[in-house]
Amino acid sequence: MANAKEAQARIKINKLLESAGWRFFDEAKGKANVALEPNVKLSQAQINDLGENFESTKNGFVDFLLLDEKSFPLVVLEAKSEDKNPLVGKEQARKYAKSLDCRFVILSNGNLHYFWDLQQGNPHIITAFPTPDSLKSYRKFEPDQRRLITEAVGRDYIVQTQLPGYEREAGWLNADERPAFIAKNKLRFLRDYQKKALNAIQDAVAEGSTRFLFEMATGTGKTLTSAAVIKLFLRTGNARRVLFLVDRLELEDQAAKAFKDYLKNDYATVIYKERRDDWRKAEIVVTTVQSLLFNNKYKRLFSPTDFDLVISDEAHRSIGGNARAVFEYFVGYKLGLTATPRDYLKSFDASKPTTRDPREQERRLLLDTYRTFGCESGQPTFRYSLLDGVKDGFLINPVVVDARTDITTKLLSEQGYAVMAPVGEDGQQEQSFVSKDFEKKFFSKATNELFCQTFIKNGLRDPVTGEFGKGLVFAVSQNHATKLTQILNELADVLWPGKYQSDFAVQVTSSVSDAQQYTINFTNNNLLGSANFNALYKTSKARVCVTVGMMTTGYDCPDILNLALMRPVYSPSDFVQIKGRGTRKHNFLEQLFDDNLKPLINEPEKARFKFFDFFANCEYFEEKFDYDEVLKLPARSSEGEGQGDAPPPTTGGLYEHTGADAIFHVAEQQIGYEGMKIDRMFFEKFEDQVKADPMLQQQVENEQWEQAIDYVTSQLFDKPNEYFNLEKLRRAAGVDRRLSLKEILQKIFGLIPYFKSKDELLEDEFQEFLLANQSKLAEDQGIAVLAMKYFFKAYATDAALRAIIDDKRFSELNVNPAFGVGDLRAVPPEWREGIPEYVKDYVPLNQFM
Repeated sequence: MANAKEAQARIKINKLLESAGWRFFDEAKGKANVALEPNVKLSQAQINDLGENFESTKNGFVDFLLLDEKSFPLVVLEAKSEDKNPLVGKEQARKYAKSLDCRFVILSNGNLHYFWDLQQGNPHIITAFPTPDSLKSYRKFEPDQRRLITEAVGRDYIVQTQLPGYEREAGWLNADERPAFIAKNKLRFLRDYQKKALNAIQDAVAEGSTRFLFEMATGTGKTLTSAAVIKLFLRTGNARRVLFLVDRLELEDQAAKAFKDYLKNDYATVIYKERRDDWRKAEIVVTTVQSLLFNNKYKRLFSPTDFDLVISDEAHRSIGGNARAVFEYFVGYKLGLTATPRDYLKSFDASKPTTRDPREQERRLLLDTYRTFGCESGQPTFRYSLLDGVKDGFLINPVVVDARTDITTKLLSEQGYAVMAPVGEDGQQEQSFVSKDFEKKFFSKATNELFCQTFIKNGLRDPVTGEFGKGLVFAVSQNHATKLTQILNELADVLWPGKYQSDFAVQVTSSVSDAQQYTINFTNNNLLGSANFNALYKTSKARVCVTVGMMTTGYDCPDILNLALMRPVYSPSDFVQIKGRGTRKHNFLEQLFDDNLKPLINEPEKARFKFFDFFANCEYFEEKFDYDEVLKLPARSSEGEGQGDAPPPTTGGLYEHTGADAIFHVAEQQIGYEGMKIDRMFFEKFEDQVKADPMLQQQVENEQWEQAIDYVTSQLFDKPNEYFNLEKLRRAAGVDRRLSLKEILQKIFGLIPYFKSKDELLEDEFQEFLLANQSKLAEDQGIAVLAMKYFFKAYATDAALRAIIDDKRFSELNVNPAFGVGDLRAVPPEWREGIPEYVKDYVPLNQFM
C-alpha cells in the first residue's frame, strides 16, 4: 500500500512538472532541466523503475533537482508519498538546498504543494508549479526589507495634478483652451492619514508581516494610497511587478487611468485583457478577479512567482469564495482594501447564526477578510473611518431622509402586507409580502410614483443654477430601474416643461448600451449634453442616473447631491458603498467659466448631501446618522389602496389537462457523453447561427454577458424551424453536468477550449478551496487532503449525502454505499463542518446536477 502511494505521488509530481514546462529529457525546446541527483539525468525507463523505491534511496528520500538554463541548481523539490505531509521534509530540504546554494524549495506529496523562498519567510501553498521562465526572473529579485522599512515617505511622495474629472477623463479641453481656473493646475499631495497608512505598512513589515489590510472610508483616496504603496514597493526593490485586482469591469479602467496619472513618470500600467501579450513589460497589471477566474486563466497563464505584491480592491468582495484562489495563488506580499469595518454588524448575534438573516453571509465574508490579511483581532493594519474624514474636513455626512409610505410601512412590519389571493376557481387564501418582495413579487405603481415625487420635491438643488442637484437612484432590478426612469422623466416634464426632453433621468444598467460610458459622462458633466440653465456653467443635462449595481462600488462623482435607496439593502458593504457615493466634498465654482459670476454664488462648497431611504435601511443597519430631516408622508386615502395588492399576472399560456392518458410504447437506450449524431448536428447549427450574429459578437467581445444571454433567449430560442432552447443544447453538448448558456457561448466563441467534465470542475473547486483556506490548514493535516477531497466532491454532488451531513444523521452513513462512516472519520474534525460550509457558500451546486 505504501509503495502504491509513493508511485502515485511521483506520477502526479511528474505531470505537474511537465505542465509547468520542466523537461526530463533534452528536447528541441531546450536541454533537460530536471535531475534526481545533482547533474544526473535519467532515461524514461529509469524514471518508471523508481515506483517502489521512491523513498528508498541511500539518503532515505528522492529529490527532484530543477536546473536553470546553465544546468545549475535552481530548485530543490522534496517529494513525499501521498500518506505524508510534505512539510515533514521541510528541514531536510532546507539543509540540502543550502548545501547546493539553492534559494528555492518545493515540498509536495502529489496532492498538496508548498513553494518556499528561503530568503522570504515561510512555505506558501501553491496549486501549480512555477515555470522555468518565471523562476529565472524571480531569482533576479533580491528584496531588501530594510530599504522598504526605512524609505522616507513625505507629502510629495506622489504629486497629482488635480484637474476637474471631465478634463482629466474626457479631454474635452486642450492645454490652449483651458479656462484660467484650470490653468492654475492644483497640485494634490498625500494627506497626513495617507502617509500614516504607508508608515503602518512599514511598521508591519518590520514586525514580520507580509499581509496588510487598509480599512478606509469611501472618498478617502484608497486608489491614491494604493499608488503610493505600489511606488514604495517598486522603488525599494521589494516588488518587480504588482497585480491590482478589482471586482467590477468598470473599475478596471478607472484604476488603470488613476495609476497612469499618479505613476506615469516612473512605471508602466496595463489592463490585462487589453494587452495580454504586454503584461510582462509593465510593473502594474490591473484586471478583474472574474477575468482571471474564467477558465482558470490565473493558473494557465501565470506562474505563482509572477507578482510580488497583490492588492485586492474592495477586499471582502474580490477575495470571497473562489475569488480568493486567485489572490492566494501568487506568492509575496498581499494588501487588502475595504471601506466596510468588521464591527459594522452591531446587533448581529454571532452565537445564533441563521441563514434567514441576510447579514450572516456578510458577517462571514468580513471575518474571513480580516483573517486573510492577518488581522484576526479585528484591528486592520490601518484604519481611517468616515467619522475621521468628517472630523478632519475631507468628507461630509449625509442628511438622511427616512420616507415611508403606507405600503412600505406594512411591507417592513413583522406581519408584512397581507392580501387575499385567489386559489383555484372560487377560493381565496391570505398571502403576505415583505420588503424583499418589492418589485419581485409585490408591485405597486403608486408607491413608485410616491418615491419619485418625494425625491424630486425634497432633493437638494444645484447651488449655481438652482436646478435639481445631480443624483443617483438605486433600484431593485433592471425592470424597476426602467419604471423609475420613466416616472422621473414624466415628473420633470411637468415641473420644467421643455427643458429636459426626457433626458432628466437616465437608466444606467448592464442591459443598456454604452452604460459604462454613461457613468463616465455623468462624472464629466456631459451626459446627454450640458449647461441646461447657464451656458457658462458645465453640468450634466441628465440630472439623475437610475441604476441597480453598476455605480455602487468605487464610482467617483463628487458633485452628487442626492442619493436614493428605492429598494431594501441587506449587505452592509453595499450600504456603506452606496452612502459613500455622496460623501466626497466638491467646489461647484470649478465648473463655472466666468469669474464675474462667482461672487454671486452663496454656497459654492458642497457641505451636505441628502440620502433618501425609502425602506428603513439606515434603521436596519443601526447607523448613528443625524436625522436632520425626516419626512412624514401624508396618509394615503383608502381609495387607492389595493392597486398593487395582486401578484403579477401569470404568463406563458398555461394549460391544465383533466382527461385520461395511457402508456403506448416503452423502450430504453443509454446515450453516452458523446451524444447522438442528430444532437451534435443540432449544436453545430446553433453554433453557426450564433457566430453569424454581429450583435452577439459585439456583446461577447465586450464581456456583456447579461445582454448576450438576454439576446439569445429572446431572439434565437424557441423560434420556428429550429426551436433552440437551453435543455436541447445541454443534451447536444454531451457533458455529464448542467451547462449554463454563458458557458455555451464561451465555447462557441473560443473563449474556452472545451466543456469541462463534472470531475474536472470539482478538482478546480477543491484546489480553490485549498488556496482560500491555507491559513486554516494545520501542518499535520497534509496527509488528510485526499480524504478531504473525497468528502468535498461527495458533498458537492450528492444531495442525499448533503441532507445526511446537514441533519447530522451520521448513523445512516453505515449503510451509505458512496460515502461511509470511515470516510467521514478520515476527515479532520474541523473540516467536517468547514467543508460543507464552504461548499454551500461558494460552490455553484446547480452545475453538478
